[in-house]
Amino acid sequence: MKPRHLVAAARRDHILTHLRAAGLGALADLGFLDLAHGGDDPVIVTGYKATRARKLTPGEKEANRILAAARAPVEHGRAHLKTWRILTKPVTPSRVIGELPWLES
Repeated sequence: MKPRHLVAAARRDHILTHLRAAGLGALADLGFLDLAHGGDDPVIVTGYKATRARKLTPGEKEANRILAAARAPVEHGRAHLKTWRILTKPVTPSRVIGELPWLES
């Protein structure tokens, strides 16, 4: 399950409003179910969640498979970026970093 702070940050930053204004949407996992209830015009699309009392129908299972297939390349790319630490630290010589004022320690 997604850490609750991601959903809280999405609410705080009004992500749904920004996506709707730009005419965009997002595919998300089940951690974002709380944000996905958009009525007739959903901005965030999530899968279906089974419970002990209610199993998924074959159509819901197929919808989850299609959503997972669409999300997989993005998740794999993000995992590679995290593995290579591209998103966490700049990969430039230290002399160049000293010349960039926004990267100074």
